[in-house]
Amino acid sequence: MIDMTMNAKYFFAAVGIGFILTSCGGQESEYDRYYEQSYRDSVATARANAPEPAPGTRTPTAPKAAAEQPKQHPGAMLIAGSDCTACHNNQQKLVGPAYVDVAEKYEANDKNREYLISKIKEGGAGVWGQVPMPPHPNISNDDAGKMVDYILSLKK
Repeated sequence: MIDMTMNAKYFFAAVGIGFILTSCGGQESEYDRYYEQSYRDSVATARANAPEPAPGTRTPTAPKAAAEQPKQHPGAMLIAGSDCTACHNNQQKLVGPAYVDVAEKYEANDKNREYLISKIKEGGAGVWGQVPMPPHPNISNDDAGKMVDYILSLKK
């Protein structure tokens, strides 16, 4: 018989176990294939049977990129950021006239544009009733012009 030392026995045992593991490993077992396919089937079934959203609801969407969003008129943004909306509205009379009414009354030309810019900066009363429009001297001519351009663009 062959006389082996203890270290040699462990060495051959380790090599034998390595061969066994190598021959069995790397292959997907029947068990793994069954449960993986079962999982894929259950996901597909869940997606197919998902309820439709309720009528009138929207599914969340990613926000539009800045380039895709419609550009707002610079004058509209200036008006929205000022105290103008306390007395004026685009469509209906509040304290002062609706912007669409101003656009209907004044033709879009240089003379009317300058007149309306002066009304914004200096204020006034009497054209649309006796309630005075307060002056806005801190608004630049350029910004007032953008506001007037927006208002006149609302003509029907």
